[in-house]
Amino acid sequence: MALIKKKTWPEHFEAIISGKKKFDIRLNDFKVNEGDILLFQEFDPQTKKYTGREIEKKVTYVLKCRIDQLFWPESEIKNKGIQIISLE
Repeated sequence: MALIKKKTWPEHFEAIISGKKKFDIRLNDFKVNEGDILLFQEFDPQTKKYTGREIEKKVTYVLKCRIDQLFWPESEIKNKGIQIISLE
């Protein structure tokens, strides 16, 4: 189990602490596994400083994919983007 620190903007941080946001989407540039702990650290992009607020969340599932492994043509992804949908 690893503790992984991640910078998080205020609107996303608020959604996490309220319990509304139960997912995260990140560039696949670090190792993360089920059971790891993500330490979200609130960062204000206006001031370019951390606010000091933090919250830990346990990773329960990791979905990794590359653009060439998705179900849609790259042109459609570039045109429309992708939605990440949280289920409860």
